Amino acid sequence: MGAPDRRYPIGSRPTRPVGVAPTMRVRSASAAAPGRLENEDAVFRLGPLVGVLDGATVPEGFDTGCVHGPAWYVRHLAARIGLALAARPAATLMSSLAAAILAVRADHGGECDLDHPGTPSSTVCLLREGGDQVDYLVLCDSPLVLDAGGQVSVVSDERLDTAMAELRRTAADLPGGEVDPVTRFRQAVMVQRERMNRTHGYWAAAADPDAAYHAVTGTLPLRGPGALRRAALLSDGASCAVEQFGLFDWTGLLDVTAAEGPEGLIARVRAAERDHPDRLRRHKRTDDASVVFCEFDPAD
Repeated sequence: MGAPDRRYPIGSRPTRPVGVAPTMRVRSASAAAPGRLENEDAVFRLGPLVGVLDGATVPEGFDTGCVHGPAWYVRHLAARIGLALAARPAATLMSSLAAAILAVRADHGGECDLDHPGTPSSTVCLLREGGDQVDYLVLCDSPLVLDAGGQVSVVSDERLDTAMAELRRTAADLPGGEVDPVTRFRQAVMVQRERMNRTHGYWAAAADPDAAYHAVTGTLPLRGPGALRRAALLSDGASCAVEQFGLFDWTGLLDVTAAEGPEGLIARVRAAERDHPDRLRRHKRTDDASVVFCEFDPAD
Protein backbone atom coordinates (compact mmCIF):
# COMPACT_ATOMS: atom_id res chain seq x y z
CA MET A 1 0.00 0.00 0.00
CA GLY A 2 1.11 3.55 -0.59
CA ALA A 3 0.37 7.01 0.74
CA PRO A 4 0.45 10.54 -0.62
CA ASP A 5 4.07 11.58 -1.00
CA ARG A 6 5.13 15.08 -2.02
CA ARG A 7 8.86 15.71 -2.08
CA TYR A 8 10.54 19.08 -1.85
CA PRO A 9 14.04 20.25 -2.78
CA ILE A 10 16.52 19.20 -0.12
CA GLY A 11 16.33 21.43 2.95
CA SER A 12 13.59 23.71 1.63
CA ARG A 13 9.83 24.10 1.35
CA PRO A 14 7.38 27.00 1.45
CA THR A 15 7.54 28.71 4.84
CA ARG A 16 4.42 28.30 6.94
CA PRO A 17 3.51 28.51 10.61
CA VAL A 18 4.37 25.34 12.51
CA GLY A 19 2.37 24.17 15.50
CA VAL A 20 -0.48 26.71 15.08
CA ALA A 21 -3.80 25.67 16.66
CA PRO A 22 -2.75 22.11 17.50
CA THR A 23 -5.47 19.52 16.99
CA MET A 24 -3.61 16.31 17.83
CA ARG A 25 -4.63 14.05 20.67
CA VAL A 26 -1.68 11.77 21.37
CA ARG A 27 -1.30 8.53 23.29
CA SER A 28 1.90 6.50 23.36
CA ALA A 29 3.55 3.45 24.90
CA SER A 30 6.92 1.76 24.65
CA ALA A 31 7.98 -1.51 26.26
CA ALA A 32 11.24 -3.40 26.30
CA ALA A 33 11.17 -6.99 25.13
CA PRO A 34 10.41 -9.41 27.97
CA GLY A 35 13.60 -10.22 29.82
CA ARG A 36 15.52 -7.28 28.36
CA LEU A 37 16.77 -4.74 30.89
CA GLU A 38 17.04 -1.83 28.47
CA ASN A 39 14.54 -0.53 25.92
CA GLU A 40 16.28 0.35 22.63
CA ASP A 41 13.16 2.10 21.29
CA ALA A 42 12.12 5.67 22.07
CA VAL A 43 8.80 7.49 21.74
CA PHE A 44 8.45 11.23 22.19
CA ARG A 45 6.26 14.28 21.75
CA LEU A 46 7.89 17.68 21.37
CA GLY A 47 5.17 20.28 20.82
CA PRO A 48 3.64 19.61 17.39
CA LEU A 49 6.06 16.74 16.68
CA VAL A 50 5.71 13.08 17.61
CA GLY A 51 8.19 10.33 16.87
CA VAL A 52 9.20 6.69 17.19
CA LEU A 53 12.84 5.58 17.04
CA ASP A 54 13.95 1.95 17.00
CA GLY A 55 17.62 1.38 17.77
CA ALA A 56 19.38 -1.49 16.00
CA THR A 57 20.15 -4.27 18.46
CA VAL A 58 23.76 -5.43 18.38
CA PRO A 59 23.95 -9.22 18.03
CA GLU A 60 26.05 -10.97 20.64
CA GLY A 61 29.69 -11.18 19.70
CA PHE A 62 29.70 -8.22 17.31
CA ASP A 63 31.76 -5.07 17.77
CA THR A 64 30.41 -1.58 17.03
CA GLY A 65 33.50 0.60 17.34
CA CYS A 66 31.54 2.64 19.88
CA VAL A 67 31.40 2.88 23.67
CA HIS A 68 27.70 3.75 23.46
CA GLY A 69 24.78 1.49 22.66
CA PRO A 70 21.48 1.75 20.75
CA ALA A 71 19.52 2.98 23.78
CA TRP A 72 21.97 5.86 24.27
CA TYR A 73 21.75 6.67 20.57
CA VAL A 74 17.94 6.84 20.36
CA ARG A 75 17.69 9.00 23.49
CA HIS A 76 20.24 11.46 22.15
CA LEU A 77 18.72 11.47 18.67
CA ALA A 78 15.24 12.23 20.04
CA ALA A 79 16.58 15.13 22.09
CA ARG A 80 18.60 16.50 19.18
CA ILE A 81 15.61 16.32 16.81
CA GLY A 82 13.66 18.44 19.29
CA LEU A 83 16.46 20.99 19.56
CA ALA A 84 16.84 21.17 15.78
CA LEU A 85 13.13 21.86 15.31
CA ALA A 86 13.13 24.44 18.09
CA ALA A 87 16.02 26.26 16.43
CA ARG A 88 14.40 26.23 12.96
CA PRO A 89 10.63 25.64 13.33
CA ALA A 90 9.88 26.03 9.61
CA ALA A 91 12.65 23.66 8.44
CA THR A 92 11.79 20.41 6.71
CA LEU A 93 11.80 17.22 8.73
CA MET A 94 14.63 16.00 6.49
CA SER A 95 16.91 18.92 7.30
CA SER A 96 16.01 18.79 11.00
CA LEU A 97 16.85 15.10 11.13
CA ALA A 98 20.13 15.72 9.31
CA ALA A 99 21.04 18.41 11.85
CA ALA A 100 20.15 16.05 14.70
CA ILE A 101 22.28 13.20 13.31
CA LEU A 102 25.21 15.60 12.95
CA ALA A 103 24.74 16.82 16.54
CA VAL A 104 24.64 13.25 17.91
CA ARG A 105 27.85 12.57 16.01
CA ALA A 106 29.42 15.33 18.10
CA ASP A 107 27.81 13.90 21.27
CA HIS A 108 30.04 10.83 20.92
CA GLY A 109 32.85 13.13 22.05
CA GLY A 110 35.56 11.70 19.85
CA GLU A 111 35.60 8.42 21.78
CA CYS A 112 34.17 6.24 19.02
CA ASP A 113 34.94 5.03 15.51
CA LEU A 114 31.90 6.45 13.75
CA ASP A 115 33.00 5.00 10.41
CA HIS A 116 32.66 1.48 11.83
CA PRO A 117 29.87 -0.40 9.97
CA GLY A 118 28.31 -1.38 13.29
CA THR A 119 28.09 2.14 14.72
CA PRO A 120 24.79 2.66 16.62
CA SER A 121 21.84 3.34 14.34
CA SER A 122 18.08 3.78 14.43
CA THR A 123 14.95 3.85 12.34
CA VAL A 124 12.99 7.12 12.37
CA CYS A 125 9.25 7.76 12.09
CA LEU A 126 8.10 11.36 12.56
CA LEU A 127 4.79 13.24 12.26
CA ARG A 128 4.49 17.01 12.69
CA GLU A 129 1.20 18.90 12.99
CA GLY A 130 1.17 22.35 11.42
CA GLY A 131 -2.27 23.90 11.77
CA ASP A 132 -4.00 22.82 8.56
CA GLN A 133 -1.68 19.98 7.55
CA VAL A 134 0.80 17.41 8.81
CA ASP A 135 4.27 16.49 7.54
CA TYR A 136 5.71 13.01 7.94
CA LEU A 137 9.05 11.26 7.55
CA VAL A 138 9.85 7.54 7.56
CA LEU A 139 13.39 6.15 7.47
CA CYS A 140 14.02 2.40 7.57
CA ASP A 141 11.47 -0.11 8.90
CA SER A 142 9.27 1.83 11.34
CA PRO A 143 6.01 2.28 9.41
CA LEU A 144 3.40 5.03 9.62
CA VAL A 145 -0.28 4.04 9.33
CA LEU A 146 -2.63 6.78 8.10
CA ASP A 147 -6.42 7.06 8.06
CA ALA A 148 -7.13 9.94 5.66
CA GLY A 149 -10.14 10.67 3.48
CA GLY A 150 -11.80 7.46 4.60
CA GLN A 151 -8.88 5.33 3.35
CA VAL A 152 -6.20 3.58 5.42
CA SER A 153 -2.71 3.48 3.93
CA VAL A 154 0.80 2.74 5.13
CA VAL A 155 3.95 4.76 4.56
CA SER A 156 6.87 2.36 4.72
CA ASP A 157 10.51 2.25 3.67
CA GLU A 158 11.00 -1.09 1.93
CA ARG A 159 14.73 -0.82 1.27
CA LEU A 160 15.86 -2.83 4.32
CA ASP A 161 13.42 -5.64 3.46
CA THR A 162 14.62 -5.58 -0.14
CA ALA A 163 18.26 -5.79 0.93
CA MET A 164 17.53 -8.66 3.34
CA ALA A 165 15.51 -10.58 0.75
CA GLU A 166 18.43 -10.32 -1.66
CA LEU A 167 20.74 -11.49 1.09
CA ARG A 168 18.52 -14.53 1.77
CA ARG A 169 18.52 -15.43 -1.92
CA THR A 170 22.30 -15.25 -1.96
CA ALA A 171 22.53 -17.47 1.10
CA ALA A 172 20.14 -19.98 -0.46
CA ASP A 173 22.54 -20.40 -3.39
CA LEU A 174 25.25 -21.73 -1.12
CA PRO A 175 25.65 -25.54 -1.19
CA GLY A 176 23.58 -27.18 1.53
CA GLY A 177 25.48 -27.99 4.67
CA GLU A 178 28.53 -26.04 3.60
CA VAL A 179 27.85 -23.26 6.09
CA ASP A 180 26.32 -23.86 9.51
CA PRO A 181 23.40 -21.64 10.72
CA VAL A 182 25.55 -19.63 13.13
CA THR A 183 28.06 -18.81 10.40
CA ARG A 184 25.25 -17.91 8.00
CA PHE A 185 23.80 -15.54 10.58
CA ARG A 186 27.16 -13.87 11.17
CA GLN A 187 27.62 -13.48 7.42
CA ALA A 188 24.14 -11.96 7.13
CA VAL A 189 24.86 -9.40 9.86
CA MET A 190 28.14 -8.41 8.25
CA VAL A 191 26.53 -7.94 4.83
CA GLN A 192 23.62 -5.98 6.33
CA ARG A 193 26.08 -3.66 8.04
CA GLU A 194 27.98 -3.15 4.81
CA ARG A 195 24.79 -2.17 2.99
CA MET A 196 23.58 0.39 5.52
CA ASN A 197 23.61 3.94 4.14
CA ARG A 198 24.70 2.84 0.70
CA THR A 199 23.03 3.74 -2.61
CA HIS A 200 22.08 0.15 -3.43
CA GLY A 201 21.39 -0.81 0.18
CA TYR A 202 19.18 0.82 2.77
CA TRP A 203 19.22 3.96 4.87
CA ALA A 204 19.02 4.53 8.64
CA ALA A 205 19.95 7.24 11.11
CA ALA A 206 23.51 6.56 12.26
CA ALA A 207 26.57 8.84 11.90
CA ASP A 208 26.02 10.15 8.37
CA PRO A 209 23.55 13.09 8.17
CA ASP A 210 23.05 12.44 4.44
CA ALA A 211 20.83 9.48 5.38
CA ALA A 212 18.08 11.96 6.34
CA TYR A 213 17.73 13.05 2.73
CA HIS A 214 16.89 9.51 1.66
CA ALA A 215 13.83 9.29 3.91
CA VAL A 216 10.28 8.86 2.63
CA THR A 217 8.42 12.13 3.24
CA GLY A 218 5.06 13.70 2.51
CA THR A 219 2.27 16.03 3.58
CA LEU A 220 -1.42 15.46 4.31
CA PRO A 221 -4.24 17.95 4.93
CA LEU A 222 -6.16 18.31 8.17
CA ARG A 223 -9.08 19.96 6.40
CA GLY A 224 -11.37 18.92 3.59
CA PRO A 225 -12.43 15.54 2.22
CA GLY A 226 -8.91 14.08 2.31
CA ALA A 227 -8.22 15.13 5.89
CA LEU A 228 -6.14 12.97 8.18
CA ARG A 229 -8.17 11.55 11.07
CA ARG A 230 -5.90 8.96 12.71
CA ALA A 231 -2.24 7.97 12.54
CA ALA A 232 -0.08 5.33 14.21
CA LEU A 233 3.72 5.47 14.34
CA LEU A 234 5.14 2.01 15.01
CA SER A 235 8.40 0.24 15.64
CA ASP A 236 8.58 -3.16 13.96
CA GLY A 237 8.05 -4.75 17.36
CA ALA A 238 4.49 -3.38 17.16
CA SER A 239 3.82 -3.45 13.40
CA CYS A 240 4.47 -7.22 13.52
CA ALA A 241 0.89 -7.50 14.82
CA VAL A 242 -0.09 -7.13 11.14
CA GLU A 243 3.06 -7.94 9.19
CA GLN A 244 4.16 -11.03 11.10
CA PHE A 245 1.29 -12.42 13.14
CA GLY A 246 -1.65 -11.31 10.96
CA LEU A 247 -3.79 -10.50 14.00
CA PHE A 248 -5.74 -7.95 11.93
CA ASP A 249 -5.26 -5.63 8.95
CA TRP A 250 -4.03 -2.04 9.20
CA THR A 251 -7.54 -0.67 9.73
CA GLY A 252 -7.98 -3.20 12.52
CA LEU A 253 -4.70 -2.08 14.08
CA LEU A 254 -5.97 1.51 14.20
CA ASP A 255 -9.31 0.39 15.63
CA VAL A 256 -7.69 -1.77 18.32
CA THR A 257 -5.29 1.01 19.28
CA ALA A 258 -8.13 3.54 19.46
CA ALA A 259 -10.18 1.23 21.69
CA GLU A 260 -7.48 -0.35 23.87
CA GLY A 261 -4.72 2.25 23.66
CA PRO A 262 -1.11 1.69 22.57
CA GLU A 263 -0.58 -0.50 25.65
CA GLY A 264 -3.40 -2.75 24.46
CA LEU A 265 -1.80 -3.20 21.04
CA ILE A 266 1.54 -4.11 22.62
CA ALA A 267 -0.23 -6.58 24.94
CA ARG A 268 -1.74 -8.30 21.91
CA VAL A 269 1.71 -8.61 20.32
CA ARG A 270 3.12 -10.13 23.51
CA ALA A 271 0.29 -12.68 23.57
CA ALA A 272 0.95 -13.57 19.93
CA GLU A 273 4.66 -14.02 20.64
CA ARG A 274 3.76 -16.51 23.39
CA ASP A 275 0.94 -18.30 21.59
CA HIS A 276 2.24 -18.49 18.00
CA PRO A 277 5.96 -19.30 18.08
CA ASP A 278 5.56 -20.95 14.66
CA ARG A 279 5.03 -17.50 13.14
CA LEU A 280 8.27 -16.06 14.46
CA ARG A 281 10.50 -15.17 11.53
CA ARG A 282 13.06 -12.96 13.26
CA HIS A 283 16.33 -14.12 14.76
CA LYS A 284 15.00 -12.99 18.17
CA ARG A 285 11.87 -14.37 19.80
CA THR A 286 10.56 -11.00 20.90
CA ASP A 287 11.38 -7.32 20.43
CA ASP A 288 10.99 -3.89 21.98
CA ALA A 289 7.62 -2.47 20.93
CA SER A 290 6.58 1.18 20.56
CA VAL A 291 3.41 2.94 19.45
CA VAL A 292 2.41 6.58 19.11
CA PHE A 293 -1.29 7.00 18.27
CA CYS A 294 -2.61 10.35 17.06
CA GLU A 295 -6.23 11.41 16.59
CA PHE A 296 -7.23 14.64 14.90
CA ASP A 297 -10.36 16.70 15.55
CA PRO A 298 -12.41 17.44 12.42
CA ALA A 299 -11.61 20.89 11.07
CA ASP A 300 -13.99 23.22 9.24
